[in-house]
Amino acid sequence: MSESEQIREAGLKVTVPRAKILGILERNAKRHMTAEDVFRELLAEEAEIGLATVYRVLTQFESAGLVCRRNFDNAQAVFELDRGEHHDHLVCTRCGRIVEFVDPKIERRQAAVADEHNFVTEDHSLVIYGICPSCQRNS
Repeated sequence: MSESEQIREAGLKVTVPRAKILGILERNAKRHMTAEDVFRELLAEEAEIGLATVYRVLTQFESAGLVCRRNFDNAQAVFELDRGEHHDHLVCTRCGRIVEFVDPKIERRQAAVADEHNFVTEDHSLVIYGICPSCQRNS
């Protein structure tokens, strides 16, 4: 599905800034990007879109369900495309690297813990903070 179709399907009007920003997020789907990261990509493309517009569009995308905003350990908010698939994160406390992972055992255990406490889960996230292999080698 094209960026324009995704924007329309999310209930938003297709504009040049929205299409360009969604295109950047699509091309960098393996990364978690800050608004400033998106802005730098726009500058590299010589797109005349300001940082305030980037923030506004990302907030609109979040409200429309196109992206998820994540705040890891008091760092800047990062954005990732919302593909509707749950995953958890490993975050390096030295370099900020973010690794996504899915582990069915962990998911089952979290559900069991909620059940043990008669808790109805609406949503959850697991973030593991540590030191990535690259930073371990460089210490």
